[in-house]
Amino acid sequence: MEEKIMTLIIHSGEARSYAMEAIVAAKEGNLEEAKGLIAKADEELGEAHNMQTSLIQAEAGGEKIEMTLLMVHAQDHFMTSMTLKDLAKELVEIYARL
Repeated sequence: MEEKIMTLIIHSGEARSYAMEAIVAAKEGNLEEAKGLIAKADEELGEAHNMQTSLIQAEAGGEKIEMTLLMVHAQDHFMTSMTLKDLAKELVEIYARL
């Protein structure tokens, strides 16, 4: 179980990093690079989402999923990364208009 949770954290963290890099790239005028980084963030979030779905399906199938601090951290990290990626996408679009 811990391995799945850590995988969720790792992919979420990678997505967050790509999103932040996209903002910096857009700010520097590198819009194509920024868009590519957003795409990488999307890929990482897809992997994180797949792991989250796996955990949800296991619980729905009757497996007892213990709610640990690590699990709470993973979910928080995932949701925060999703929000940051959405914000980064909006900022890249704004920089593109400037």
